[in-house]
Amino acid sequence: MTPKWDERFVQLAERIALWSKDPSTQVGAVIVRPDKTIASMGFNGFPRGVKDDVERYCNKEEKYQRIIHAEINAILFLKEPAVGFTLYTWPLLPCDRCATCIIQAGITRVVSLMSYEARWADSIARAKEMLAEAGVTIDVV
Repeated sequence: MTPKWDERFVQLAERIALWSKDPSTQVGAVIVRPDKTIASMGFNGFPRGVKDDVERYCNKEEKYQRIIHAEINAILFLKEPAVGFTLYTWPLLPCDRCATCIIQAGITRVVSLMSYEARWADSIARAKEMLAEAGVTIDVV
């Protein structure tokens, strides 16, 4: 894809991130087919049917046990195989937990900002290592 399309889809992921009720970190993801059509979208939040009150998000231990990351939500909402697709995320590169699902889904490219969050640095480093080992391209816009 061209840099213009990459920027558009990262901006769309930014918009989708606003749907998250997490007051500390809102993340968005968009999965795109090779023909530049959208296959799926996701944001970080609790599973369907689980109360997503602000109080639960403020309790970090409870939040971390319940939350589904944007990348995984987008993969779960896919209605087709993602082999050869591109995943766009905002504002961070995927964590190691999401990287395993990205690889397993067959996504071959990840595009995001080069946003740095010290608290997730180790997880993102492991994710980058796994994605590279599995042949998934990582591009930063």
